[in-house]
Amino acid sequence: MRGESSQTLQTCKGYALVIHYYIRTMKTIINYTPTGMIPQKSTCPNVPISSAEIVEQVHKAYELGISMVHVHARKEDGTPTAEAKYYAPILEGIRDHCPGLVVCTSLSGRNVPDPVARAEVLSLRPDMGSLTLSSLNFPKSASLNAPDTIAYLAREMELNGVNPELEVFDLGMMNYLNYLRRKGQLKPPYYINIILGNISGAQNDPASIAALLRSTPDEALVSLGGIGKFQLDTHLTALAMNLGVRIGLEDNIYFDRKRDKLASNIGLLERLHELISLAEREHMSHHEFGKLGFYNFSQPNKS
Repeated sequence: MRGESSQTLQTCKGYALVIHYYIRTMKTIINYTPTGMIPQKSTCPNVPISSAEIVEQVHKAYELGISMVHVHARKEDGTPTAEAKYYAPILEGIRDHCPGLVVCTSLSGRNVPDPVARAEVLSLRPDMGSLTLSSLNFPKSASLNAPDTIAYLAREMELNGVNPELEVFDLGMMNYLNYLRRKGQLKPPYYINIILGNISGAQNDPASIAALLRSTPDEALVSLGGIGKFQLDTHLTALAMNLGVRIGLEDNIYFDRKRDKLASNIGLLERLHELISLAEREHMSHHEFGKLGFYNFSQPNKS
């Protein structure tokens, strides 16, 4: 646990001050999402599926410059899995080859509704774990996140020193995030992905983004992610608004607007760095991001 309430309050105030410093200095968080649950080699040859491929592509991204990585594990046939034995070589490889990188593991309910199974990977002590704040529909499937499931995953993360990567697809999820804050079930520091463009969620338009940001906790760090054809425009919006960016083949497998050219993770990341430079910003390094409180807090040697 994080300790007594007074100690926790002082820690939270410290995180808030440091986070506001990075907001003022215009650092751009890069949340790298190389695999996801949907892309397959048959439709996207560049997507990393095996643990070795994932580690290799994360290492290339690490050398180019990212703040954190959000990983999904796959079985040998490409099927998404929540089993810790498939995540273990990924985390081991990243820790060996990318020292100091903040590693987030997926706790998705998209193909594994059982919260106990979804929490199995937390035994590996990642730095962060994804926490989607409601159930939602995708074009061909649903992600099931009942209130009891969300509460269970949040508790298990805290017990294992893991920080939530708060995933928000619509205003209702942001409202629920604030409800959990008031109940004391979510504690700072807060990192939020606002994911735009899903068929049943918020879109990349000024009204939707304004409504979501208006409800965002003042001390939260926020990144925007765009699904499919919305990815590039969402990145441009994020940079214009001094927000972080979620990027990778998990959300989009095409490089161009016409969807003629298949993307690679490194190609997308190189373009993002060019955009960051054009916007006269800097990306937030993995050490800077981790030291804002996003390293696993059961491992003091990392913080």
